[in-house]
Amino acid sequence: MKVLITRPRAQSTAFAAALVDAGFEPVFFPVIEIRPAEDLTVLDRALAKLDCYDWVVFTSANGVEVFFSRPSALAGKDVKGEGPKVAAIGPKTAAALQVRGVTPDFVPEEYVAEAILPGLGDLRGRWVLLPRAEIARKALPEAISRAGGVAHEIAVYHTLPVEPDPIGLAALKSGVGWITFTSPSTVQNFCAVARAHDLDPLALPAMPKIACIGPITEQAAREEGFSVDLVADEFTTEGLLVALSRTPRS
Repeated sequence: MKVLITRPRAQSTAFAAALVDAGFEPVFFPVIEIRPAEDLTVLDRALAKLDCYDWVVFTSANGVEVFFSRPSALAGKDVKGEGPKVAAIGPKTAAALQVRGVTPDFVPEEYVAEAILPGLGDLRGRWVLLPRAEIARKALPEAISRAGGVAHEIAVYHTLPVEPDPIGLAALKSGVGWITFTSPSTVQNFCAVARAHDLDPLALPAMPKIACIGPITEQAAREEGFSVDLVADEFTTEGLLVALSRTPRS
């Protein structure tokens, strides 16, 4: 059974290989690409005053990568306990930090932004740095503000639409079994790409089922009009694979 992968291809290799091992046929159909912000001056200014922050919260591995591309990012003793504490949403983000020598002080059990807040403790008068995508949801900074904290949100990367892979487009037109969405932006850009190529995203050939990595992505899919057939219990591609593997094959 063919499974369409809509996340960036550079981030899909392991997921595709795992799909093959599980007996699926992965189809690469990236609808977004991740690009660092052209101007990171605001981030550099924040890094120069890193000791003003009580927490740095990473909501994606992409944010980690851009953050640590800056020469002064959490360098030396700042990481060893004398600088801000670090929180990460999800195991992939935590792993990206650990590769760079940083062990997060807090990783929530549920991998959504709202679950971060309880682990940050008393935020009254505390400064929280949020290096994120320019289209990131506002739920977390708004929750920090309501808790009395100061949320400093910096857009460090862009999520941009891309032209579809011709092989993937041909597979979509001939019919696939599943479409996987791993973020609201993959949902929204998939719909735009489909319509740009004279396809109705809600009435595709073979009527593929829809699988979402978690509830936030599920909500975005439902808002676009999709009937969501599967949501991973663990909000990772590994969790998505487990859920797909439990479904009947035809």
